[in-house]
Amino acid sequence: MPVDRRSALPVLPVDRTLEFLVRGYAFGQHGFDAVGRDAFTTRLIGRRVIFARGSGWVRFFYEGDRFTRDRAMPRSVKHSLQDEGSVQTLTGGEHRNRKALFIDVLDASARLDLDCHVAEAWQKEWAAASGNRVSLLELAGRALTAGVCTWAGTPLSGRDLDRRASEFAGMIDGAGSFGPRNLRGRALRLRTEAWARQVLRDAPPETIAARVAGHRDTDGQSLDERTAAVEFLNLLRPTVAIARFIMFAALALHLHPEWRSRVAENEESRLAFAQEVRRTTPFFPVVGGTAARDVEWDGVRFRRGDWVILDLFATNRDPQLWPNPCTFAPTRFMSGEPHHNALVPQGGGFYEDGHRCPGEPATVDLLASVWDGWPLRSTQSPARTFESTCGDSRRNPRTGLCSFPSNHCG
Repeated sequence: MPVDRRSALPVLPVDRTLEFLVRGYAFGQHGFDAVGRDAFTTRLIGRRVIFARGSGWVRFFYEGDRFTRDRAMPRSVKHSLQDEGSVQTLTGGEHRNRKALFIDVLDASARLDLDCHVAEAWQKEWAAASGNRVSLLELAGRALTAGVCTWAGTPLSGRDLDRRASEFAGMIDGAGSFGPRNLRGRALRLRTEAWARQVLRDAPPETIAARVAGHRDTDGQSLDERTAAVEFLNLLRPTVAIARFIMFAALALHLHPEWRSRVAENEESRLAFAQEVRRTTPFFPVVGGTAARDVEWDGVRFRRGDWVILDLFATNRDPQLWPNPCTFAPTRFMSGEPHHNALVPQGGGFYEDGHRCPGEPATVDLLASVWDGWPLRSTQSPARTFESTCGDSRRNPRTGLCSFPSNHCG
């Protein structure tokens, strides 16, 4: 195996862009297995890159301001998700100031309020779909859109709800793709940003929307209208993305029916089940960064500007962190909270001063609380409740799970 002179890491030779696109979530794992280490160098889109996994690499990547987001991911992905000037693109004091806004509006009280609004929307959507064949991914996305928008101070219904739910879904779907799907996602984002700017102009006092519109950066100035809209969407869109976790949670209950009664009756089991769903679900595969300065760590040398991709999905399935990593086993979380740099579906490091997603606690809350109205607590057989149209469902769900809602299932 050739070794990269600069980093002293093994090299996967030639450009691997096509392989990365074809293998998707499995690309990193395949590379780590090939070199027998937790890091390797290769080339993607013509650029030299270091691929890494594991809790040590997560700590090194996220903590200590060693990496920036400059040139760390394709512009197509950035524009579909975070966009220019958003909290994830900032560093230092600017980042801490902007991050404080998200920490503040997502405190424990606000998360409880969000849970209530989503639960109400979920019950309404489920009842409206009663007796019909529906996509759980779409139904959950619509319920989450309705719930989070009401929570933020801009309740939606009818065609407005249809439009926003479709736009959020398109942005999420387009972020991990190239070509027409990505272009559609970016176009939808522009349309949604225009809606968000209007919402912030008209935001009633004391609402989440008004707090975003009134936030002041380190220079004491209020956010400009476009940046405020971007950050408002960075509260709403990731909440809607939880629909993916909900779909895989439903699939897990379908495949592991012994957990139905446990999640319905026991809070500890609900939380453990939610964490195992987050660990095993293909969510955000990787995160990129560029070295902010020359540095050496664990025998690996970095120069300023070196591109590093941290494999979140492979870290969540790292056998050194998770015994039998490909086995769905919520009991692994029954003994306590996981280490913050081991379970990283939404990033690593710390919430307050790092780039870890501040919405992670809300994600866990929503996944655990959805069972209060979840239809699978019924004693109906899985075959009557679901049919799967996922194909390779654990890696690349195409159309999601389909369900036949029934009002007597709750």
